[in-house]
Amino acid sequence: MARDLRLGLNVGYWAGGPPPGAAESIAEAERLGYDSLWTAEAYGSDALVPLAWWGASTERIKLGTAIVQISARTPAATAMAAMTLDHLSGGRLILGLGVSGPQVVEGWYGQPFEKPLARTREYIGILRDIWAREGPVRSEGPHYALPLPDGTGLGKPLKSSVHPLREDIPIYLAAEGPKNIALAGELCDGWLALFYSPHHDDFYREALEEGFARPGARRSAEDFEVAATVPLIVTDEIESAADALRPMYALYFGGMGARGTNFHANVAIRMGYESEVEKIQELYLSGKKAEAAAVIPTSLLEHLTLIGPKEKIRHDLEAWRDSIVTTLLIAGDSATLRVAAELVLG
Repeated sequence: MARDLRLGLNVGYWAGGPPPGAAESIAEAERLGYDSLWTAEAYGSDALVPLAWWGASTERIKLGTAIVQISARTPAATAMAAMTLDHLSGGRLILGLGVSGPQVVEGWYGQPFEKPLARTREYIGILRDIWAREGPVRSEGPHYALPLPDGTGLGKPLKSSVHPLREDIPIYLAAEGPKNIALAGELCDGWLALFYSPHHDDFYREALEEGFARPGARRSAEDFEVAATVPLIVTDEIESAADALRPMYALYFGGMGARGTNFHANVAIRMGYESEVEKIQELYLSGKKAEAAAVIPTSLLEHLTLIGPKEKIRHDLEAWRDSIVTTLLIAGDSATLRVAAELVLG
């Protein structure tokens, strides 16, 4: 059954510095009735400081991280930041978490990437224990032992000195593989989908249902949120829009991660574009970025994005309304946000 969709503004992470016009876009998004505002981090700008800075000038819009990387902070540090920002915003925080990839985790943070599912489970458990504030927090590990077992011996279990505004701060998990999507369904309040196609909805439904069916699952399909990042370009020139997007998808499919260990590329492979992904990776990793971008089929982009004239986008939106997605996360200037609100919100 087709559903109403919400809109979120995804500011993302910075390129060379603070994105120009972000404050104006955020103000316009709140005026237009957008549901949420999202920031991100990779290995430059962080997600939390910009969210607090820009969020301070808003009153209603929810404030989300897409994503906070779990290797960047201990569970306690993330729990503290979340409680603090949730208090300051009057209970508007959505904590989006993700493991990132081995290049960033090991190369930038100097942390082990092994066993990402187990680390995520343990991390989220500690967050919820801290927010519940039922007693001093202990964790047997093995990834985040509290207190530290091999330290000075002076560490002791502690309970947060701050009462959280909400003990149930929503946690969304960024996930692309089926096991990680199932983990989102089991442990979290929502799933952050980076590369999502409503035309391959069954794959995602099945993965989430596996999580919902596990003992002690936090949510069900009826009260679970799916926020999907969707590039939106309104234009009569579909190929021009596709050309504008190709470099970004070439980066993610061809250059993010190592050959054979690229979780983003696996999305396109599952959609039937394995041979194209092989060419994209070969070219991109050889330094031929423009040639790699040219390989990306327009048909693949049309399944992952909303591009074309208004009437085409209205038609394409029906597949999204019939999908499990509840919120579309888009980026753009104030004019783009107004068009998106017209098309999606009516």
